Amino acid sequence: MIREFEGKNEQEAIAKAMEELQIELDEFDIEVVEGSKRGLFKKGNVKIRVRLEEEKSDFEDEVVTFIATLLEKMGYPSTVQVNYRDNAKIGVEIISDDSAIVIGRKGKNLDAIQLLVNVFAGQRKMGTKVVVDSENYRLRHEENLVRLAFRSAEQVMRSGRSRLLEPMNPFERRLIHTALNTMEGVTTKSEGEGLYKQVRISID
Repeated sequence: MIREFEGKNEQEAIAKAMEELQIELDEFDIEVVEGSKRGLFKKGNVKIRVRLEEEKSDFEDEVVTFIATLLEKMGYPSTVQVNYRDNAKIGVEIISDDSAIVIGRKGKNLDAIQLLVNVFAGQRKMGTKVVVDSENYRLRHEENLVRLAFRSAEQVMRSGRSRLLEPMNPFERRLIHTALNTMEGVTTKSEGEGLYKQVRISID
């Protein structure tokens, strides 16, 4: 299982995790996933990711086997393992010598694999989402999007003109909106039709 907690500093975030989960410090692993200093536009906080070890279920075995078999048939044999669990979501990591191909341009191959495995998973266990990753691509992509959001917002603040970002899927747009929700002086909204819309950043 994986959970995230925020605090003014790392110690406060850890204390919140221990209180809510009713566990001791040596019972879980901690990863600092976000830390920022308070600035002119941003509010300072620290976010940690807490991992608790759980036994793998038959459902997880089926998911791992499905992905491994799919990659084998594609000609890219890989090691597949569950690396986190979070309520109705599990994270699966693909370890492959052909990770660049598995990920694909802008993560499109990884997204296609994730779509297929979620169709399969939905037939086995309704309500559980499978997130597929390789070489920490999704985390790096999220970090790049957050940096893009703040960089673009600062340009908007300096120029006084709104900026329209490239088309993004719903998850990517949500990252932009969430990141800039902590920044004073700017506002965001999605524009366009269909699945891939654009985010406009404007002066608030």
